[in-house]
Amino acid sequence: MANSSFQQNYLTRDHLIVYSGLTVLFLVGWGYMGYMAWAMQNMDVVDMWMPPMADTRAWQLYDFSMLILMWVVMMIAMMTPSILPMVSLFVTVSKSKREKQQAYASTFIFLGGYLIAWGLFSVLISLAQYPLHVGGWLNPMMNSRSYLLSGGILVLAGLHQWTPFKDACLNQCRTPLNFLMTCWREGNSGAVRMGFLHGLYCIGCCWALMAVMFAVGVMNVLWMVVIAIFVLAEKISPFSALLFRVVSGVVLIIWGGYWLSLYPW
Repeated sequence: MANSSFQQNYLTRDHLIVYSGLTVLFLVGWGYMGYMAWAMQNMDVVDMWMPPMADTRAWQLYDFSMLILMWVVMMIAMMTPSILPMVSLFVTVSKSKREKQQAYASTFIFLGGYLIAWGLFSVLISLAQYPLHVGGWLNPMMNSRSYLLSGGILVLAGLHQWTPFKDACLNQCRTPLNFLMTCWREGNSGAVRMGFLHGLYCIGCCWALMAVMFAVGVMNVLWMVVIAIFVLAEKISPFSALLFRVVSGVVLIIWGGYWLSLYPW
């Protein structure tokens, strides 16, 4: 009985440690994004980095670094809640392997692989944002200046909700047990690979939704929250995933179509 109680407490401690780490990531991410949003609105009080426009000065390595950092932190803040079901199951599986004296890896190594994937996505989306500034499509506050850009992105995001690719990636995100059973790899290197692969599935599922930030304002904290909640709901909602995707796709397409109608063709 004593041993059983110890094992139960140990399981609780394992999860508590991981949940605490995720909470720290979540709070640091949202705290940084909140500060950046506030600083951009209060540049008379603080010295805040802003992306340079083509008619002001050339982009430097520092500008790209700050832009990538912004996206990395934003992805950590927005995606940390949605990884919780997968991480929770990974903790349980790793503990079981440890008790059986089998090879296992820390959950934080798995999480590291996941964040590496989103880090690479942050680099790519930063490279995509650069020409939008140079071409004058985004202002220094990182808000869209064009109905064509905003409407086109929203329509694209809506269409992506209906694609088989989205469906396949979302299924992997919605079924952590199936993912671990089919993709399990032993050891620390295996944990990194699994985390990275799961991150790729999440990117495949969510990249178009993240691109919506170009339409509503890259530093719009309210929309960061809305999209983060939507991504989480997509993964854990008890409602039909197909229905969820159909409705959101229709809303995004209608919204984007309205903005496109305002563009002076």
